[in-house]
Amino acid sequence: MIWFSWLGVETGIEFQTIANQQRDFQMNRRYLILSFLSVCGILVAASIVGFGDDEPKAAPRAFIDGMGEGWQALGPANFINVNCGKDTWSWKEGILYCTGKPVGVMRYEKQLTNFEVVLEWRHMRKGGNSGCFAWIPEKSLNRLKPGQLPQGIEVQILDLGYAELYEKRHKKKSDWFTSHGDVFPTQASRMKPFPPVAPNGRRSFPTKNLTRGVGEWNHYYIRCINSEVRLWVNGEEVSGGTSCSPGTGYMALESEGSPIEFKNIKLRELP
Repeated sequence: MIWFSWLGVETGIEFQTIANQQRDFQMNRRYLILSFLSVCGILVAASIVGFGDDEPKAAPRAFIDGMGEGWQALGPANFINVNCGKDTWSWKEGILYCTGKPVGVMRYEKQLTNFEVVLEWRHMRKGGNSGCFAWIPEKSLNRLKPGQLPQGIEVQILDLGYAELYEKRHKKKSDWFTSHGDVFPTQASRMKPFPPVAPNGRRSFPTKNLTRGVGEWNHYYIRCINSEVRLWVNGEEVSGGTSCSPGTGYMALESEGSPIEFKNIKLRELP
């Protein structure tokens, strides 16, 4: 009796062990299936946002390159030297070279109201300064002397080293400008700047810092429509303003003290 009781217990234990093994197998299989599905989900997500990235990849951006109906490639025949030296501006193999001296501008051949401009630029010296003007009144250009800049809406072109040089020279902070695409009115022109706004209330500061440094090409797309100006730096809109006055005038490129190069300058006049 004792032996059979022991056998019964042993047999019961064996049956219980088998049941436990079957249950563990089912649980392990379920775990493996869930793990496999989880891995598949991770791989799919990685293919969308970029495997190993800290942040999801941004959606593709529209990039205006001056291609398409109405765009005109600009060259020497399209510009007139206003108050610079004979050798300040020169063209060679599609590149516009500017010595930066003397300070002054070279304007487009006719006045514009609604238009778009694309151009690429690079400073050739640390702390370089330049710009692209919109809506310069003719009377402002007529009275310019060498070393002077006109009235208008300026889209600034500054090298990243300009702030450092400014602070060393003037012994104060450079908190009233940036090197990433400020837009502002000069002299008697007026503009309501898009935020963020400079401390003086006149400049539109860029929403992002996208400018590349000295010797590197940068891309500007400038849109001037219905007295509103907007700037895209290297493919992203960053600054601008509305209620510009006047809203008709000349477009011009600026020489301001240091060498700079331009290429792929294109313009499209709009209704």
